[in-house]
This record gives sequence, C-alpha cells and structure tokens, in this order.
Amino acid sequence: MSDKQATVKAHVLPTPPPATAGDAANGPDHKTAEEIRIELARAWGEMGAAWGVTPAIARVHAYLMARQEPLTEREVREALGLSHRAASLALAEAESWGIVERVRELRRVGRRGPAGTAYLAVGDHWQWFGRVIAERKVREGDPIITVLEAKEREAAAAVEANPDDDELAALRDWLSAFLVFVRLFDRAVGLVPQLDPRELERSLSLLGRIPDATILRLFDLLGGLPDQDVIDLVDALSRLSPVAARRATKLMSGVIRTVSR
Repeated sequence: MSDKQATVKAHVLPTPPPATAGDAANGPDHKTAEEIRIELARAWGEMGAAWGVTPAIARVHAYLMARQEPLTEREVREALGLSHRAASLALAEAESWGIVERVRELRRVGRRGPAGTAYLAVGDHWQWFGRVIAERKVREGDPIITVLEAKEREAAAAVEANPDDDELAALRDWLSAFLVFVRLFDRAVGLVPQLDPRELERSLSLLGRIPDATILRLFDLLGGLPDQDVIDLVDALSRLSPVAARRATKLMSGVIRTVSR
C-alpha cells in the first residue's frame, strides 16, 4: 500500500447512517435513492481492498458513478462521512487511476468569483475498466516481472558458481517457468487497455451470447491443432479487410458444415 493510500485509509471516518424524518415511515423496504447510493458505496469500498484499492477511493468512485453528476469535494465528503483530507486524497487518487475526471463546478447559486472544481465519474464503464486494468498493470504486473527477472538472474548466477547444487538448479528452473507464465498473463492483461472501449464491449457481449459448451469445444479443437497452424490462421484472418472477412467467414462456415457431416 502506498503512503498516499495509507493516508486516505487513516482519515476515513465512520459513515453516518443516512436518515431523515420521512425515512422512518418508509420502512426498510422503501429506501431513498441516497440511502441506496450510500450502501452501494460502502459495499464497493469493502470490495476495493480485494482489488488493491483503498476503501475510501472505491467508495468515492462508486458514489460518483451512482450520482451521475459533478460533485464538489465537500459534497462527496459529507455524503460519505470522510474527513477533508481523506476526501481530497481519494479524489486525487481516483483521478490518477483515470476513473474520475475533474470538471468545472456549474451550480454556483449566489456565489461570486470563478467557478470551482467538481468531480465526475467517467461515465463509460468500458473506458474506466480499461484504465483500471492499465493502471494495475503498471503498479502491479510490471514490477513483479522486474523482481522475477532479477531473481532468475541471481539463481542462474548461483547455479553457475555451484553447478552441483540441485536445489539451486531446481529453483532456477522453477523461476524460469514461472516467469514465462507471468509474462504471458501480463501480456494478455496489457491487451485489454489497448482495445477501443466499443470493441471490448462488443467482444464480451458476443462472448456472452456463445454457450459455454461451444467455447470449450473450440478450445479442445485448437488443442488438437499444431501451434503454427493456429498462428498462421489467426495472422491471415487479422490481415483481411472487413468485406473479405465476411466473405471468408461465410465460405468457411459452409465448408465446415460440409466437412463435419
């Protein structure tokens, strides 16, 4: 946890239960919109720790998303029961993650002087999701690869100096294999932020429409093909124009149906 995140966490105050004179009459099954937003923010904050985000930052993000309008630091602070310092740091950190944007404060009834600052959650969920993935790769993925690479070099040097040490040799081999896995995973994660948000949305939407059994059969099929054949096929498809790809898809579908009979 960074010093900034630790400071944010230290200044979080207990969230006061939102209540008004009319709320009690509504009963537990008739909550106000603000009550639901506060409860969502509280739950989002509790889950934030599992994502490597401090509760205050996650709560601020969830609350701004649910409000769907620019809010000042004071409005966010009072709604969530944060101290001034915690709210300011949480908003600054959320801004650095790319999930909150700073905008001009437009609601200035009865006040003079230049417009102040307000904060607005990035409205495109696919956009802020990609930004979070990119930021986590920089903060978590890239540093662990650097550490693993250094330890692999140290283990290799130790084996060279002690060629009869089987334990060192086993550690070097494990580090080499684990580094390959982490690099592959990091590369896959790194591709997500490079996708256009609309492309990512469409891809995952299409994936959601395909039955699990179909996807598993496809992986089984790919597992039975030589690696180079799969690579050549994907490379060839990626070079087609949209018009040619549609023609190739229709032709391929017909051929596959004929062959599979």
